[in-house]
Amino acid sequence: MRTNSLPRVLITGGAGFIGSHLCERFLERNFEVICLDNFFTGSRLNLSHLKDHPHFELVRHDVVEPLAIESEYILNFACPASPVHYQYDPVMTMRISVEGTLNLLNLARRTGATFVQASTSEVYGDPEEHPQKESYRGCVNPTGTRACYDEGKRAAESLCFDFRRSYQTDVRVIRIFNTYGPRMACNDGRVVSNFITQAISGRPLTIYGDGSQTRSFCYVQDLVDGIERITMADKNLFSSPYNLGNDGEFTVRELAEKVIRLSESASAIEYKDLPQDDPVRRRPDLSRMRQAFDWNPAVPLEKGLIESISWYRKLLETNPALFHQ
Repeated sequence: MRTNSLPRVLITGGAGFIGSHLCERFLERNFEVICLDNFFTGSRLNLSHLKDHPHFELVRHDVVEPLAIESEYILNFACPASPVHYQYDPVMTMRISVEGTLNLLNLARRTGATFVQASTSEVYGDPEEHPQKESYRGCVNPTGTRACYDEGKRAAESLCFDFRRSYQTDVRVIRIFNTYGPRMACNDGRVVSNFITQAISGRPLTIYGDGSQTRSFCYVQDLVDGIERITMADKNLFSSPYNLGNDGEFTVRELAEKVIRLSESASAIEYKDLPQDDPVRRRPDLSRMRQAFDWNPAVPLEKGLIESISWYRKLLETNPALFHQ
């Protein structure tokens, strides 16, 4: 039986990029935070400033294995989220999405916890609708190299809503669009971290395809603001998922040029073949999020890039080997 009067949140994948920012935010809100991670992609460095906090606990555990932790809230961010990592062991990626989510949903059902599932814009695949509304069912290749993540997250969403219908579990599903900012790993293969680390290291920026494909980039603090609102809202608002991201749209070439200019880099741009099933256009329709939660992304791309470049420069000074993994 718990004796601490503080509300408790269990954050899986809490040593990762977004997860570590969530740990920080909920500690600021006077929660007891249990951070759970197996450290496949998460890093203890992301949590070093929290390790002595009296209301923070770090647990090493893989969500594929059942667990028993009592909490009022469960935020499930336990899954590798970049192609270089989720394609490293695609079978395990699918197991994390399906078995891991099932274990955590069962935990939420037993304890009565509010369950927040980190889904992804990848459930839309290479979309035929633009921008993407939550009602759009997607255009996903179920047998391609990205399917372990795309279809794994789609299956996880299905589990969430089956638990809602069958057991009245309080589930909230968030479809997260491209997010960037401090603590994104140097070697995760995503476009913002790739461009910044290449630019400040003086290496060519690598664009896959001709650079005309578009993305929408959300600064991590905006994302965390949205996740917090979703977590604390009334459960009757969550009969379907919510898109969360930034609906400003930029080509990949525009992003590369901004990074070069803002970092004052002399790097060139080089082009390589586009990977299989890489989406051509990606932009969220945020109408439902704005209407339900009065939420808007507040950080312009250039401001977020300046903050991110500054963080990566400091990381390069203290851990130069990370830039060559």
